[in-house]
Amino acid sequence: MNAVIATGGLSPESPQAFTDQERPVPAPDTHDLLVKVAAAGMNPVDTKVFARLEQGVQRVLGWDAVGEVVAVGPQAGPFTPGQRVFYAGDLTRDGSNAEFQLVDARIAALAPSNLSNAEAAVMPLTSITAWEGVFDRLGFVAAPGANQGSSLLVIGGAGGVGSMIIQLAAWAGITVAATAGRPNSAQWCKELGASVVIGRDNIPARLKDAGLPQTDAIFCTTHAADHWAAMAEVINPQGSVCLIDDPSGPLDITLFKPKCARICWEFMFTRSLFHTHDMARQGQILDSVARMVEAGTLRTTLADTLAGLSANTVRQAHMRQSSETMVGKQVIVF
Repeated sequence: MNAVIATGGLSPESPQAFTDQERPVPAPDTHDLLVKVAAAGMNPVDTKVFARLEQGVQRVLGWDAVGEVVAVGPQAGPFTPGQRVFYAGDLTRDGSNAEFQLVDARIAALAPSNLSNAEAAVMPLTSITAWEGVFDRLGFVAAPGANQGSSLLVIGGAGGVGSMIIQLAAWAGITVAATAGRPNSAQWCKELGASVVIGRDNIPARLKDAGLPQTDAIFCTTHAADHWAAMAEVINPQGSVCLIDDPSGPLDITLFKPKCARICWEFMFTRSLFHTHDMARQGQILDSVARMVEAGTLRTTLADTLAGLSANTVRQAHMRQSSETMVGKQVIVF
């Protein structure tokens, strides 16, 4: 099979950073599905893992995919060959930048029947991150309209994760405010269900002007350090703040002490990384997401498509992702 290999210690623009390589098709283990990948989504984790690879270290990247099951392990649950599945994968295993990939059946689900491969492939990682963050970490109720009167500020509303947070929160009856840096980003957030969209700077003043001076919860998807003081100012007493990015230095959590605010992390790879007892919860989340997509409650966040699995298309995707100007998500269709 063809696989695109990333090599550490190089810039993504380098011709040697991503190369095509023939590899044997892997065989499924106990809980595995062997999937013939049809499309692979692109996420910030791809560029982060690539940037952290040591000089000369090689990996197959890619954490989002849709494809056809071609073989199953002896304990792969209800899945059978021929089914179309989608999943976010596992940080410890080879990724979806390959023609075939192994994935634990417990973190996969049948793909939405009404979406194309491209539309489905961009959804798993961001959907799981958003669902776990909004409902498992921040504690909102995962039911339609169940959180009336509650408010949530999404910092970075137009990105892949932010786009799913807005949709899920709006579905759950939460009043959503989102930050956006450009007019097209702001319009995108409104279309997804944000009631209030503000600029990324001077958040307290902008929220106050919009009639929402404080918020019950904050989901910060990007540049937490830059917004740290602002978040401490606008969070309600006994509110909750969820973080997903990697701050470059220490953060002063005492800013949140007077309000007794709770700070929590969301990292969607935790369950697969540590094989937690509830690892199968991610497959259940994806199943719920698929049914909501089929019902028209959620929409894909696909924004850009690249054609064909190759070192060149993977390189292009990394360079676009690194620009931090994406609205929605990009995908490589094989």
